[in-house]
Amino acid sequence: MKYDLTVLGGGPGGYFAAIRAAQLGKKVCLIEKDKLGGVCLNWGCIPTKALIKNAEVYSYIKNSEKYGIKVNNVSIDFKKNIKRSRDVSNRLSKGIEFLIQKNKIIHKIGRGELKSKSKVLIEVDKNTEIIDSEYIVIATGARPKSFSGLNLDFKRIISSKEAMLLESIPKKIIIIGSGAIGCEFSYYFNEFGSKIDLIEVKENILPVEDSEISKELEKNFRQSGMSIHTKSKVLKIDSLKSEVLVHLEHNNKKEILKGDYALLAIGVNGNIEDIGLEKLGIEVENSAIKINEFNQTNIPNIYAIGDVSGPPWLAHVASAQGNVSVEHAFNYSTRPIDYLNIPGCTYSQPQVGSLGLTEREAIAKGHDIKIGKYSFKSNGKAMAVGHNQGFVKLIFDNRYGELLGAHIIGSEATELIAELSLAKALETTWEDIAFGIHAHPTFSEAIMEAALDAYGIGIHQ
Repeated sequence: MKYDLTVLGGGPGGYFAAIRAAQLGKKVCLIEKDKLGGVCLNWGCIPTKALIKNAEVYSYIKNSEKYGIKVNNVSIDFKKNIKRSRDVSNRLSKGIEFLIQKNKIIHKIGRGELKSKSKVLIEVDKNTEIIDSEYIVIATGARPKSFSGLNLDFKRIISSKEAMLLESIPKKIIIIGSGAIGCEFSYYFNEFGSKIDLIEVKENILPVEDSEISKELEKNFRQSGMSIHTKSKVLKIDSLKSEVLVHLEHNNKKEILKGDYALLAIGVNGNIEDIGLEKLGIEVENSAIKINEFNQTNIPNIYAIGDVSGPPWLAHVASAQGNVSVEHAFNYSTRPIDYLNIPGCTYSQPQVGSLGLTEREAIAKGHDIKIGKYSFKSNGKAMAVGHNQGFVKLIFDNRYGELLGAHIIGSEATELIAELSLAKALETTWEDIAFGIHAHPTFSEAIMEAALDAYGIGIHQ
């Protein structure tokens, strides 16, 4: 069988690439051995957000008296809590199946392996076939990273997948790594009453974020009862029958933390094994396939997208890369992704949304900067709904007024960041943001106020 495009992997990058190619009238084969939607839809982005919403609802109930509502005899059906999350993922996965059928994409349920630059072996159960393809997109995703002494056993030392399938609320859980996954699970389990130890080897939790944002989230986490261990290195983990022992080093002092589980959230490795890369000489680096600005490997008709091509490991990046790859392959007008305008989101409470340069990065690049900030404590909508934690921080180039970076921590940060992504893409200035009329009362007014503040004309400061 001859195809215009063959895609290895049906995650957010793979299925997006397949559908876009089909829209362009191409004959497409999509190979996926598991459920469509990949890790994000089935075991990552989507089910974790369902779990976090459960935690938010519980938080509202616990704090209902401040809204003038008394709720008695509250109980938690933790198994139902988990089931809701799984139901959401299953419905969405079936939705992707429908889209694949709708677009007349050939879906092969099995394993794909490159045999040449134009031939792919498909293994379904014990049967195999070889297909020809003009272009190939590798979208095989990634898996949780582990290190020597920090190996997953999937019983007591677990990944996020096992964490969202626990049958009961752990009394104490130790979370290693404080990126988005680590912080989200810390929030989730803390709301349901677990004792949390959150460990980060670097100076701040959420270390990729602007330091003011990281420090604000850490303050909120500590106030909620979590124990935060920054600048701390995990030496090893002992997995016992009913508990784990995490051996920790901080300032040359060692201690042992005990918990029911240790959740590893220390990054991912690309799934580059057993797909034929070595035979073709496709270049890899740091467990990821090397790509150019259009996601091409060193073999021009073979592309790599999503987590298998390295950071940033984000579903929306994978989808964007899928679009770029397909349109580039079939000679449609396209442009490379602007990686300085990729929103990053953390869905704890308070939420974090950011893009572009941090203050430290902007200074290091030699920019003369203007910074504007606005606290949600002065925002009418935030006060009205009872979520006035956090702030908006905007970084502008002083010479041209260009938006260099946007950093938000607060109840609706992951939604608010979209306005600033669009603003940056359109190369708007501080004036465009500051004098664009924002509806009242909304959280988004804080963005306007932060832009005004950058130039010393804030109204509600």
